[in-house]
Amino acid sequence: MKPLKEKVSITIDSDLLKELKIQAERDDRSLSQFINLVLRKYIEAEKED
Repeated sequence: MKPLKEKVSITIDSDLLKELKIQAERDDRSLSQFINLVLRKYIEAEKED
């Protein structure tokens, strides 16, 4: 069973959004999938500190 997902509305600087879209495309992921991946990696790295 996949984890539940929730929609959120956030504001992102336009230069950051542009780069996220580029990186997501390079990684062959949707923007949403890529942001989830980046946030998960960040949270895991913070737990290690």
